[in-house]
Amino acid sequence: MRNSGLANMDVASTGDLRRIAKLRLLQMHYESGVGHLGGNLSALDILLCLYHFVLRKDDLFVLSKGHGAGALYVALWSIGALTDDDLRQFHKEGTRLSGHPPAFGIPEIVFATGSLGHGLGLACGLALGKKLKGEAGRVFCLTSDGEWNEGSCWESLIFLTHRGLDNLTMIVDCNGLQGFGTTREVANLEPLSEKFRAFGMDVLEVDGHAIQDIHTAVNQGHSRPLAVVARTIKGCGVSFMENQMEWHYLPLNAQQYELACNEVKQACEMSSADH
Repeated sequence: MRNSGLANMDVASTGDLRRIAKLRLLQMHYESGVGHLGGNLSALDILLCLYHFVLRKDDLFVLSKGHGAGALYVALWSIGALTDDDLRQFHKEGTRLSGHPPAFGIPEIVFATGSLGHGLGLACGLALGKKLKGEAGRVFCLTSDGEWNEGSCWESLIFLTHRGLDNLTMIVDCNGLQGFGTTREVANLEPLSEKFRAFGMDVLEVDGHAIQDIHTAVNQGHSRPLAVVARTIKGCGVSFMENQMEWHYLPLNAQQYELACNEVKQACEMSSADH
């Protein structure tokens, strides 16, 4: 992965990275007038952890929850793989930074995704390909929790455990909300961890906003395919967005953008004062 000035840090000291990335995500979505901020904010810490501290040259990543493309682009920007000019073109006519990850134009993105339920199957194909070719590296796939309403996810789970794809790590952005309500109200699948174990996976649950905990979990030794259930907060870090379903959809107006940025900055100042 290419590095930026943000990349030279220890996994235990990520306050500046998280603040800068969150502010850039808010700016990008505000300037483009695009929603899906709630789920982007729930996934951002996971993506920052992967791109700064986990992914290596031979590793591959698939964003199955394609509506989290904004967070993916900001994570790529934070390692120097995308520029500010790239982010300014987010969701614009002719851009390579579409609302969901594109099929071409960004080397770090191996598949177009967005139709939910497909990403894990694609990741399984990549992992099996590495196994068959004797290639080094791991495959990581980030799904949403609502995405597990899709039968294709469970078909992929059958396949990956049957084939023993221990080079695949699946992470679930488990924020408890989807497009039409809470995941428990729409189609309750909890406890997810127990279901994944029943299929033959090694499973860990973590705080999806604790970068060091995510880092430890995905690097945990395992002999079977690994599932990491990351408990997250939709709209994390912005009080009026947190755990509010409407922020699956809504764009920011000017007043909301200013308030959100101020909250992120104040939270960082308070954290610094505590240390």
